[in-house]
Amino acid sequence: MKRFCKKVNVRYFVLAISIASGSLAWPQAASGPADRSPLAGSETPSEYLLGPGDQIKIWVRGLEEASEKSVRIGPSGDLDLPVAGQIHAAGLTTEQLRSKLVERFAKELLHPEVSVEIIDFGSQPVSVMGAVNRPGVHQLHGHKTLGEVLSLAEGLRPDAGSRITITREIKNGQIPLPTAALDPTGEFSVAAVNVRQLLAGERPADNIQIYPRDLITVPSAEVVYVVGEVKRPGEVLLKDRDTISALQALAEAEGLGPTPAPQSAKIMRLVPGQAGRTEIPVNLSKVQEGKAEDIAMRPNDILVIPPSGPKKAALRATEAAIQTVTGVIIWRRP
Repeated sequence: MKRFCKKVNVRYFVLAISIASGSLAWPQAASGPADRSPLAGSETPSEYLLGPGDQIKIWVRGLEEASEKSVRIGPSGDLDLPVAGQIHAAGLTTEQLRSKLVERFAKELLHPEVSVEIIDFGSQPVSVMGAVNRPGVHQLHGHKTLGEVLSLAEGLRPDAGSRITITREIKNGQIPLPTAALDPTGEFSVAAVNVRQLLAGERPADNIQIYPRDLITVPSAEVVYVVGEVKRPGEVLLKDRDTISALQALAEAEGLGPTPAPQSAKIMRLVPGQAGRTEIPVNLSKVQEGKAEDIAMRPNDILVIPPSGPKKAALRATEAAIQTVTGVIIWRRP
């Protein structure tokens, strides 16, 4: 008689299961085309495969001794539930887990009613690397766009480059961007997004949905260097530019110093296949007067403004400046 009463008991219990994070189990689609998002549809799509880090709720009607109990999944992906015992949950859909639970609880209940709900997605890692304020692995926790994932990484650093690269396993479909292409192995889709256009909202379609295990890379901006007789020698970030003119670089260095020889300025440029740097004369005095071409500087170019005065002293100062900047380049780009 007591057992019959237990079977018809109508009270619910809720098991709040917080699955241990740290494992990178990948939620895959059980069916459907490869380009379909694992999160497409509802908040808890039936295609989604559970993994370590997911938080779920299980309701079972009529099992008092298990009421208000909480359990965790270990790194192996197992659930250890009262009465039901150990169940491997990782890799199952919510419906598959529900069916398993029904089988287990049927030993204690007559026609058990069970439901499974995902509260939080914890097994959806995305890696954000490079020039962001908090690089590392972040959890998506549901639908997230590229902009939202960058926010999870606390935004871009001031030295962020002009493009963001997204790398995705090809089994999850091509990245839906015009720049998407396969990597040499054919296993990944790789695409680039222009930072300025993304942040300015000029191309809303570039703010794509990010999938679990996507890799987002934000390289540091390319730089040129201005050394010698300028007010603020050092590196100049190109940011969203591919090149910068000599006059623009000089302006970024806050202009000429106290004893410059702008007519003797030069750009030192590395040329592939050649030892050392090639010298490109640039008469900044004539450029400022509009009588000479304002030469475009490329990444890692060095604009040298020598001091006025004896030629040997100017040469020594120039050589010292170039050696200093070359050391900075080696340190900056290991």
